[in-house]
Amino acid sequence: MELGLSGKSVLVTGASSGIGRATARLFADEGAKVALTYRGNKDGAQSAVAEIERAGGTAFATRYDLADPGSIRAAVEAVIDAYGGVDVLVANASPWSGPRMPFRAFEDVPVEEWQGQLRAELEGAFHTVQAVLPSMKSRGWGRFVFVSAAVVRSGIPGEEAFIASKAGLQAFSRTLAREAGEDGVLSVVVSPGTTATDTMRRALPAGMIEKMAASAATGRLTTPEEVARAIVFLGSAANGNITGTIVEVTGGT
Repeated sequence: MELGLSGKSVLVTGASSGIGRATARLFADEGAKVALTYRGNKDGAQSAVAEIERAGGTAFATRYDLADPGSIRAAVEAVIDAYGGVDVLVANASPWSGPRMPFRAFEDVPVEEWQGQLRAELEGAFHTVQAVLPSMKSRGWGRFVFVSAAVVRSGIPGEEAFIASKAGLQAFSRTLAREAGEDGVLSVVVSPGTTATDTMRRALPAGMIEKMAASAATGRLTTPEEVARAIVFLGSAANGNITGTIVEVTGGT
Protein backbone atom coordinates (compact mmCIF):
# COMPACT_ATOMS: atom_id res chain seq x y z
CA MET A 1 0.00 0.00 0.00
CA GLU A 2 1.27 3.45 -0.91
CA LEU A 3 1.11 5.61 2.22
CA GLY A 4 1.92 8.92 0.53
CA LEU A 5 4.48 9.91 3.17
CA SER A 6 7.46 10.67 0.95
CA GLY A 7 8.66 14.19 1.74
CA LYS A 8 6.11 14.74 4.53
CA SER A 9 7.41 16.28 7.75
CA VAL A 10 6.63 14.35 10.92
CA LEU A 11 7.11 15.39 14.55
CA VAL A 12 7.20 12.43 16.94
CA THR A 13 7.31 13.43 20.61
CA GLY A 14 8.88 11.14 23.18
CA ALA A 15 10.93 9.29 20.57
CA SER A 16 14.06 8.28 22.51
CA SER A 17 12.81 4.73 23.02
CA GLY A 18 9.84 2.38 22.87
CA ILE A 19 6.79 3.22 20.78
CA GLY A 20 8.01 6.70 19.83
CA ARG A 21 11.35 5.46 18.55
CA ALA A 22 9.76 2.63 16.55
CA THR A 23 7.27 5.11 15.08
CA ALA A 24 9.95 7.60 14.02
CA ARG A 25 11.94 4.83 12.32
CA LEU A 26 8.91 3.55 10.42
CA PHE A 27 7.92 7.02 9.20
CA ALA A 28 11.49 7.53 7.98
CA ASP A 29 11.41 4.16 6.23
CA GLU A 30 8.35 5.45 4.33
CA GLY A 31 10.29 8.50 3.11
CA ALA A 32 9.13 11.08 5.65
CA LYS A 33 11.42 13.70 7.19
CA VAL A 34 11.28 13.10 10.92
CA ALA A 35 11.89 15.20 14.03
CA LEU A 36 12.28 13.21 17.24
CA THR A 37 11.91 14.83 20.64
CA TYR A 38 13.39 13.95 23.99
CA ARG A 39 13.21 15.40 27.47
CA GLY A 40 15.97 13.68 29.44
CA ASN A 41 17.24 10.87 27.21
CA LYS A 42 19.20 12.88 24.66
CA ASP A 43 21.55 9.97 23.94
CA GLY A 44 18.60 7.71 23.07
CA ALA A 45 17.17 10.28 20.68
CA GLN A 46 20.53 10.88 19.01
CA SER A 47 21.12 7.16 18.57
CA ALA A 48 17.65 6.87 16.98
CA VAL A 49 18.56 9.70 14.57
CA ALA A 50 21.82 7.95 13.71
CA GLU A 51 19.94 4.72 13.06
CA ILE A 52 17.54 6.49 10.69
CA GLU A 53 20.38 8.26 8.87
CA ARG A 54 22.32 5.00 8.43
CA ALA A 55 19.24 3.62 6.69
CA GLY A 56 19.19 6.62 4.33
CA GLY A 57 16.50 8.62 6.09
CA THR A 58 16.28 12.25 7.22
CA ALA A 59 15.93 13.05 10.90
CA PHE A 60 17.04 15.28 13.75
CA ALA A 61 16.41 15.41 17.50
CA THR A 62 15.24 18.34 19.58
CA ARG A 63 14.43 18.83 23.25
CA TYR A 64 10.76 19.01 24.23
CA ASP A 65 9.18 19.18 27.68
CA LEU A 66 5.40 18.78 28.00
CA ALA A 67 5.43 20.90 31.14
CA ASP A 68 7.28 23.82 29.49
CA PRO A 69 5.33 25.79 26.84
CA GLY A 70 8.52 27.58 25.79
CA SER A 71 10.23 24.26 25.12
CA ILE A 72 7.22 23.10 23.09
CA ARG A 73 7.17 26.24 20.94
CA ALA A 74 10.93 26.00 20.37
CA ALA A 75 10.68 22.36 19.27
CA VAL A 76 7.86 23.09 16.80
CA GLU A 77 9.71 26.12 15.43
CA ALA A 78 12.80 23.94 14.93
CA VAL A 79 10.76 21.53 12.80
CA ILE A 80 9.21 24.35 10.78
CA ASP A 81 12.65 25.89 10.22
CA ALA A 82 14.14 22.57 9.14
CA TYR A 83 11.29 21.15 7.08
CA GLY A 84 9.05 24.10 6.22
CA GLY A 85 6.10 22.95 8.32
CA VAL A 86 4.58 20.04 10.22
CA ASP A 87 2.40 17.60 8.30
CA VAL A 88 2.01 14.94 10.99
CA LEU A 89 2.16 15.21 14.77
CA VAL A 90 2.48 12.02 16.80
CA ALA A 91 1.80 13.08 20.39
CA ASN A 92 3.49 10.21 22.19
CA ALA A 93 5.41 11.96 25.00
CA SER A 94 4.01 11.53 28.50
CA PRO A 95 5.19 12.49 31.98
CA TRP A 96 4.18 9.02 33.18
CA SER A 97 7.13 6.72 33.88
CA GLY A 98 5.24 3.46 34.29
CA PRO A 99 3.16 1.78 37.01
CA ARG A 100 4.43 1.83 40.58
CA MET A 101 4.78 -1.49 42.30
CA PRO A 102 3.23 -2.29 44.68
CA PHE A 103 0.09 -0.39 43.71
CA ARG A 104 -0.79 2.55 45.93
CA ALA A 105 -4.14 3.46 47.43
CA PHE A 106 -5.70 6.54 45.87
CA GLU A 107 -5.62 8.42 49.18
CA ASP A 108 -1.81 8.13 49.11
CA VAL A 109 -1.47 9.93 45.76
CA PRO A 110 0.00 13.43 46.31
CA VAL A 111 -2.09 16.26 44.89
CA GLU A 112 1.08 17.64 43.25
CA GLU A 113 1.42 14.42 41.27
CA TRP A 114 -2.23 14.59 40.17
CA GLN A 115 -1.89 18.21 39.09
CA GLY A 116 1.47 17.70 37.43
CA GLN A 117 0.33 14.70 35.35
CA LEU A 118 -2.85 16.36 34.08
CA ARG A 119 -1.21 19.73 33.49
CA ALA A 120 1.69 18.29 31.53
CA GLU A 121 -0.33 15.77 29.51
CA LEU A 122 -3.30 17.99 28.64
CA GLU A 123 -1.79 21.47 28.64
CA GLY A 124 1.22 20.04 26.81
CA ALA A 125 -1.11 18.70 24.11
CA PHE A 126 -2.89 22.06 23.99
CA HIS A 127 0.31 24.05 23.47
CA THR A 128 1.71 21.56 20.93
CA VAL A 129 -1.42 21.46 18.81
CA GLN A 130 -1.82 25.23 18.95
CA ALA A 131 1.75 25.60 17.66
CA VAL A 132 1.37 22.98 14.91
CA LEU A 133 -2.18 23.49 13.61
CA PRO A 134 -1.61 26.72 11.62
CA SER A 135 1.08 24.94 9.57
CA MET A 136 -1.36 22.15 8.71
CA LYS A 137 -4.25 24.48 7.91
CA SER A 138 -2.07 26.55 5.60
CA ARG A 139 -1.27 23.39 3.60
CA GLY A 140 -4.83 22.06 3.70
CA TRP A 141 -3.57 18.73 5.02
CA GLY A 142 -2.51 17.31 8.35
CA ARG A 143 -2.68 14.36 10.69
CA PHE A 144 -2.72 14.24 14.50
CA VAL A 145 -2.17 10.89 16.21
CA PHE A 146 -2.42 10.95 20.01
CA VAL A 147 -1.05 7.98 21.93
CA SER A 148 -3.40 7.14 24.80
CA ALA A 149 -3.75 3.82 26.65
CA ALA A 150 -6.25 0.98 26.47
CA VAL A 151 -6.33 0.80 30.29
CA VAL A 152 -8.54 3.91 30.17
CA ARG A 153 -11.32 1.30 29.87
CA SER A 154 -10.38 -0.54 33.06
CA GLY A 155 -8.10 1.64 35.19
CA ILE A 156 -4.95 0.94 37.20
CA PRO A 157 -5.04 1.18 41.01
CA GLY A 158 -3.15 4.23 42.21
CA GLU A 159 -2.74 5.60 38.67
CA GLU A 160 -5.85 7.77 38.55
CA ALA A 161 -3.94 10.81 37.29
CA PHE A 162 -2.45 8.86 34.38
CA ILE A 163 -5.81 7.34 33.42
CA ALA A 164 -7.64 10.66 33.68
CA SER A 165 -5.03 12.43 31.55
CA LYS A 166 -5.13 9.76 28.83
CA ALA A 167 -8.94 9.85 28.80
CA GLY A 168 -8.70 13.63 28.43
CA LEU A 169 -6.50 13.19 25.36
CA GLN A 170 -9.21 11.06 23.77
CA ALA A 171 -11.85 13.75 24.28
CA PHE A 172 -9.44 16.43 23.06
CA SER A 173 -8.73 14.48 19.87
CA ARG A 174 -12.43 13.99 19.11
CA THR A 175 -13.07 17.71 19.47
CA LEU A 176 -10.01 18.61 17.39
CA ALA A 177 -11.33 16.33 14.63
CA ARG A 178 -14.51 18.44 14.54
CA GLU A 179 -12.55 21.68 14.68
CA ALA A 180 -10.13 20.98 11.86
CA GLY A 181 -11.76 18.36 9.63
CA GLU A 182 -12.88 20.78 6.92
CA ASP A 183 -9.30 22.04 6.66
CA GLY A 184 -8.11 18.56 5.63
CA VAL A 185 -6.78 17.75 9.10
CA LEU A 186 -7.63 14.42 10.73
CA SER A 187 -7.22 13.59 14.42
CA VAL A 188 -7.18 10.09 15.86
CA VAL A 189 -6.10 8.25 19.00
CA VAL A 190 -4.08 5.05 19.15
CA SER A 191 -4.53 3.22 22.45
CA PRO A 192 -1.96 0.47 23.02
CA GLY A 193 -2.43 -2.34 25.49
CA THR A 194 0.48 -3.49 27.63
CA THR A 195 3.43 -3.13 25.28
CA ALA A 196 6.81 -4.85 25.51
CA THR A 197 8.88 -1.71 26.05
CA ASP A 198 11.94 -1.44 28.27
CA THR A 199 10.01 0.90 30.59
CA MET A 200 7.22 -1.62 31.09
CA ARG A 201 9.60 -4.52 31.62
CA ARG A 202 11.48 -2.55 34.27
CA ALA A 203 8.30 -1.49 36.04
CA LEU A 204 6.45 -4.82 36.24
CA PRO A 205 7.53 -8.05 37.93
CA ALA A 206 8.13 -10.93 35.54
CA GLY A 207 5.14 -12.88 36.84
CA MET A 208 2.78 -10.01 36.16
CA ILE A 209 4.10 -9.53 32.63
CA GLU A 210 3.50 -13.21 31.90
CA LYS A 211 -0.04 -12.94 33.30
CA MET A 212 -0.80 -9.93 31.12
CA ALA A 213 0.55 -11.72 28.06
CA ALA A 214 -1.59 -14.78 28.80
CA SER A 215 -4.73 -12.65 29.10
CA ALA A 216 -4.41 -11.41 25.51
CA ALA A 217 -6.24 -13.26 22.75
CA THR A 218 -2.90 -13.60 20.96
CA GLY A 219 -1.17 -14.93 24.10
CA ARG A 220 1.57 -12.30 24.05
CA LEU A 221 2.29 -8.63 24.61
CA THR A 222 2.06 -6.09 21.82
CA THR A 223 5.41 -4.91 20.42
CA PRO A 224 6.34 -1.24 19.91
CA GLU A 225 6.63 -1.92 16.18
CA GLU A 226 3.04 -3.16 16.01
CA VAL A 227 1.77 0.01 17.65
CA ALA A 228 3.99 2.04 15.32
CA ARG A 229 2.43 0.46 12.22
CA ALA A 230 -1.03 1.59 13.31
CA ILE A 231 0.25 5.11 14.06
CA VAL A 232 2.01 5.42 10.70
CA PHE A 233 -1.02 4.26 8.72
CA LEU A 234 -3.35 6.65 10.55
CA GLY A 235 -0.84 9.48 10.10
CA SER A 236 -0.52 8.89 6.38
CA ALA A 237 -2.34 9.88 3.21
CA ALA A 238 -3.64 6.30 3.02
CA ASN A 239 -5.91 7.30 5.89
CA GLY A 240 -8.39 9.35 3.92
CA ASN A 241 -11.27 9.75 6.36
CA ILE A 242 -10.60 8.03 9.70
CA THR A 243 -10.90 10.77 12.29
CA GLY A 244 -12.41 11.48 15.70
CA THR A 245 -12.04 7.87 16.77
CA ILE A 246 -9.89 5.54 18.89
CA VAL A 247 -7.95 2.59 17.51
CA GLU A 248 -6.81 0.01 20.05
CA VAL A 249 -3.73 -2.15 19.55
CA THR A 250 -3.98 -4.65 22.38
CA GLY A 251 -3.74 -8.22 21.11
CA GLY A 252 -7.35 -8.67 22.13
CA THR A 253 -7.29 -7.82 25.85
